[in-house]
Amino acid sequence: MDEGYRRLLANNEAWVQERLRERPDYFSRHTEAQRPEYLWIGCSDSRVPAETVTGCQPGELFVHRNVANLVVQTDVNLLTVLHYAIEVLKVKHVVVCGHHGCGGVEAALSRRDFGLPNRWLSHVKDVYQRHAPSLEAIADPKLRMRRLVELVAVQQIRGLARVALVQNAWRAEGRPWLHAWSYDIETGRLAELEVLKPADLPDDIYRFVG
Repeated sequence: MDEGYRRLLANNEAWVQERLRERPDYFSRHTEAQRPEYLWIGCSDSRVPAETVTGCQPGELFVHRNVANLVVQTDVNLLTVLHYAIEVLKVKHVVVCGHHGCGGVEAALSRRDFGLPNRWLSHVKDVYQRHAPSLEAIADPKLRMRRLVELVAVQQIRGLARVALVQNAWRAEGRPWLHAWSYDIETGRLAELEVLKPADLPDDIYRFVG
């Protein structure tokens, strides 16, 4: 069996030594409770490491990742992370970050039958259907895909605004702000697409009265 994985362990030791040279208490100072200000909901894609692209240190980001960075109202895993981030960690910002060249978005557009993943990818298809006229007006397939990636991220923070937990925190403490971002793998740059603040409540039918 390929033992190339040992490179990861060697890299870890080199990284530890480098951090300790920079600051002897680099690790010991993180042993207390975490206090991140940000929840990052990103794609599972290995090319988009949240801490790396944002320049954050350990303890600054609370991270949840899934295929195509989706906020699905029936996803107990995501809702548990969201609950902990808002109720316990008291994060001030929630970032949903999509990325150009997303394999999940490409798969949703391919019309191929992937079996079980079809159910998950249907949420991407729903975004496409909602914006079909504007997307299909984009002649270049690559640009159309890029735009869909952005629309998916925006739709996810609008979905977060419909969660009672988020609305309760908005009313009680004026947080968190919700951010839709995109990451360009070709340039390494992040872009902010939309921000929702506590005053930006969803349509009345989606509002909870507490």
